[in-house]
Amino acid sequence: MEEFVDKALDYASKKANYAEIRFLSSSRNVVLLKNGTVSATGYSVDSGLAIRLLNNSIAFSSINVPNWERIKEEIDRAARMSERSGRNKFSSENPVRDSWEVGEKKKIEDLTFEERVSTMKELDTLLSNEKISMRIMSLGDNIEEEYNTNSEGMSLRSRLPKVSFFAMLGFMDDGSFEQGTAEAGYAGGYEALDEWKLDERLRHESGVLKRAAVAKKLHDGVYDLVAGPEISGIVAHESAGHPTESDRILGREMAQAGESFIKKNDRGRRVGSDIVSLVDDPMHEHSFGFYKFDRDGVKARKRYLYKNGLINEFLSNRESAGRMDEKSNGASRSSEWDKEPLVRMSTTFIEPRDHSFEELVENVKEGIYMKSFTEWNIDDIRFNEKYVGREAYHIQNGEIKEVIRRPVIETTTINFYSSIDAIGKDLEFSAGTCGKGDPMQGVDVWMGGPHIRLRSLNVR
Repeated sequence: MEEFVDKALDYASKKANYAEIRFLSSSRNVVLLKNGTVSATGYSVDSGLAIRLLNNSIAFSSINVPNWERIKEEIDRAARMSERSGRNKFSSENPVRDSWEVGEKKKIEDLTFEERVSTMKELDTLLSNEKISMRIMSLGDNIEEEYNTNSEGMSLRSRLPKVSFFAMLGFMDDGSFEQGTAEAGYAGGYEALDEWKLDERLRHESGVLKRAAVAKKLHDGVYDLVAGPEISGIVAHESAGHPTESDRILGREMAQAGESFIKKNDRGRRVGSDIVSLVDDPMHEHSFGFYKFDRDGVKARKRYLYKNGLINEFLSNRESAGRMDEKSNGASRSSEWDKEPLVRMSTTFIEPRDHSFEELVENVKEGIYMKSFTEWNIDDIRFNEKYVGREAYHIQNGEIKEVIRRPVIETTTINFYSSIDAIGKDLEFSAGTCGKGDPMQGVDVWMGGPHIRLRSLNVR
């Protein structure tokens, strides 16, 4: 299909005020292991052309049939759709001509199927020896190659390899069941396995589940909270990343992923204490959400969503930025060749500051250290939220005490960020897949942050 890109752009440019032709190919591998047995394997190559035209409105279409007459028909169909009345426009951007790729120390294609299975079985043996009764793990990779052009002169080529790991674990003790997950993602090659240290991580998670299964609940009350990077990350993603998506703010996602408590004119509104800054940065090295240019051809950059406790910047693509008469900040992403680019996060985190972990804990008289979560919920305007701890401990007089079972925090976005009085200097990330759009698109993301301390939260 790539050979048709330039020809298709020339033809489409005669049909619309703006034309964009993008070729995208994804080569994917996956191995799934269930309790030591290979349950499924897969290899796929999926590719095609994405077409976007703008006349009176934006029209999107796609095709993966390598036949010029069929491609012309699809462009003609998109052109007819774009003549319908609408209020869409794209922001004005300088067209870029460039190429980029992420390097691999251990190339994806060099790791054999047998080596993938062997790696997984070693991890399964470790978990079995730890008496983990439910063990579901997958190891996957994806090489994404793109050629993106438009009628304004943009021309971009890229190659993005990524590796991912997911585990779901369950432990049963005398009728008490605890479940946990471990997820990792990396832009690059299979050097990721050395970076992740999965044996250490899974051994730790096994201990967490076994201790949690016999732990007691803490009595309801008001507690200070020290939250780990996994909590920082899910909070950043759900209550800073999503509500600052400009298509949500403009109402485009209203019937799908929801709206936002943030309104169009809310820049400068206070949502947290003045030490709190929330960032989304696609250029963070080896991020699972890494990219150098977005699907609109806009250069990626670091974006401060909340800065010093104030709403600072919305995530935008050329469509939403055009509607707000602004420049795009490069947040246009799509999951596959046949999906429309939407406003999406990449690597979203609370920015670190200057406290050590010990300093965060030592000033807590009565509190909870929640290192990871087993459950989270948030409403469709990203305001009322709930987090349930997985690895959690009681803090008394500046010391971490006994393990506690599933502390529950129910709060609001503004109350959570306003309660933060100290932020650690560490920074850790976890991987995830973020869903949005119709049809649903799942894109790779990183989320994280440092340890943080919050004062006087209701916990049950």
